[in-house]
Amino acid sequence: MREPRIAMLPIDDAIAAAKEVGVNEYIAKLSIFRVLLRHPRIAKQVHDLLVALLFDAKLDTRLRELLIMRIGWATGSVYEWTQHWRVALDLGVPEADVLAVRDWKAHTGWSDADRAVLAATDDILNDGAISAQSWAACTAVLPTVEEQLELVAAIGNWSMISRVLRSLEIPLEDGVAPWPPEGRAP
Repeated sequence: MREPRIAMLPIDDAIAAAKEVGVNEYIAKLSIFRVLLRHPRIAKQVHDLLVALLFDAKLDTRLRELLIMRIGWATGSVYEWTQHWRVALDLGVPEADVLAVRDWKAHTGWSDADRAVLAATDDILNDGAISAQSWAACTAVLPTVEEQLELVAAIGNWSMISRVLRSLEIPLEDGVAPWPPEGRAP
């Protein structure tokens, strides 16, 4: 395991710091939080947004995982791709669809919602904002304001997470194999 640019807290210290600020113990054990908990206030804010988007969300979990996987692939974030590979499969996203986010425009099996969300994700990654065309497609398939806000928040959140992971060179947890299933990286 290579060392991140900012040293990770030992797991026991991360758990103790997490308890002080209300960060979930399971999350505190992740490499990213073992770094973020060196600044507990930031760790708490990141934690709370993640929890809201992961566990108390209106946005469909399949769509969320597709956009996270697209961000992980497009930004070259081995950590994000690897962690959410398991999450996506556990939530029932077929492996073929997860792999297809790598070149999503060539894949013919997408729903209108899938295409709209992936296009919006690429818009933000490439241009910093969702285009009018992509926004119209998104609002056609995400009819509630809550879903629309969560879409933008999710893309922004996991884009930020990807940049934190890569900039701080945060490694995968011990024993976790990168770039499943075939090890191909961008």
